[in-house]
Amino acid sequence: MTKILVIDDERPIRSTLKEILEFEKFSVETAEDGKAGLNLILKNKYDLILCDIKMPKMDGMEVLDKITENNIETPVVMISGHGNVETAVEAIKKGAYDFIQKPLDLNRTLVTLRNALDNKEVVQEVKKLKRKVSKGKVTDIIGESQAVTAIKEMIEKVAPSDARVLITGGNGSGKELVARQLHEKSNREKAPFVEVNCAAIPSELIESELFGHEKGAFTSAHKQRPGKFETANGGTIFLDEIGDMSSSAQAKVLRALQENKITRVGGEKEIKVNVRVLAATNKNLRQEIEAGNFREDLYHRLNVIPIHVPSLNDRKDDIPLLANHFLAIICEDQGLPLKEIDESGITALKNVNWTGNIRELRNIIERLVILCGDTIIGNDVNLYANPKG
Repeated sequence: MTKILVIDDERPIRSTLKEILEFEKFSVETAEDGKAGLNLILKNKYDLILCDIKMPKMDGMEVLDKITENNIETPVVMISGHGNVETAVEAIKKGAYDFIQKPLDLNRTLVTLRNALDNKEVVQEVKKLKRKVSKGKVTDIIGESQAVTAIKEMIEKVAPSDARVLITGGNGSGKELVARQLHEKSNREKAPFVEVNCAAIPSELIESELFGHEKGAFTSAHKQRPGKFETANGGTIFLDEIGDMSSSAQAKVLRALQENKITRVGGEKEIKVNVRVLAATNKNLRQEIEAGNFREDLYHRLNVIPIHVPSLNDRKDDIPLLANHFLAIICEDQGLPLKEIDESGITALKNVNWTGNIRELRNIIERLVILCGDTIIGNDVNLYANPKG
């Protein structure tokens, strides 16, 4: 039920508003002055606040200032019998949603309240969408283990240069985060970061995806299209799962690295590109070279700076930090109060064989958030993490 706080020093107004709003199916609490109202605001969560301006002990403008200082996002509608345009403007500037003059018009008051509540829902939805959009762009590397500390130090040294980096590690270990950190700490940070998952693109399309194509180059090429190298010009291109790239595409990538030039599929014109190349793979490229699946000359071009990302099983000391990091993100995304994992839960997480690495841990934390109570314990982890699975 929507919860509203009415702050007004006039008892008849408090009583009338409470009666009307409860008739409209709202839950209503009241306070007789600004100080009492602020105490309630700091202790409880409200969906909307109706606040008079002229009150003893603490006036409405002071209450509004305190709400802002404490980062409370509840919409506030100011009410006053001594209002004028200047007062209304000042209240709005301080963060009030709207201003209503006394004597209160019932219809206008209800419309204003419903608009304020609707606006709150829109604002929350926008924030939620922004979090979803930015979720994949979060680049903090969480961990304090020796292996992770070494990676962070390497990133600090290598990022400012244009050196190519080959990032190795298992699926879900965090190779993309390393690539994004390298880009964001480089001189190219304001230029594009373009990711290409080589394993997800069919071999017959990978060249068009990377280098673009001219109109009529193949049956479905109805118009000219730039490729990822052109899109990343001035910035960074991240070739993920490069071990799955076709032989012909490997040859073209090698040429692009050697000459800083590309040619679109079906075209003859050479296009200069200024791109830093980062690559990642979960395969052993030495073995792939011996098997004839990967070009040795391309390997040496890419492997200027090698960075290996350890599996989660090799950095289990980081599990408490990672678990609490994901816990905070997921609870916020789900609109839930922050949950916690007790010591038995952390111990149980450390006993899991993390074949899917960080990605698997995040999925398990999300499952535990949805299925468990406010405190996640060892038995919860044993039940839902499937350590033997």
